[in-house]
Amino acid sequence: MSATSDFYRKQAAECLVEAEAAKLDNVRQRYLRAEAVWRTMADKLTFAEAGREQENRNKDAARRLASEATQSLAES
Repeated sequence: MSATSDFYRKQAAECLVEAEAAKLDNVRQRYLRAEAVWRTMADKLTFAEAGREQENRNKDAARRLASEATQSLAES
């Protein structure tokens, strides 16, 4: 099963809730560090997904242009 950015964000939110409920400072700090890591992972995954989507759009555009060029040459 592959993780999603929503999963990472949910984990971050849970860590934040736990940090706010923690009575000991070291426990609170641990949860806050974990929350930051989960958010970083979510951001990186979101960035990577956006990059893949853009790459796919670029490839589709290149295919359309190549197809149109081939069709134009065949018509001439």
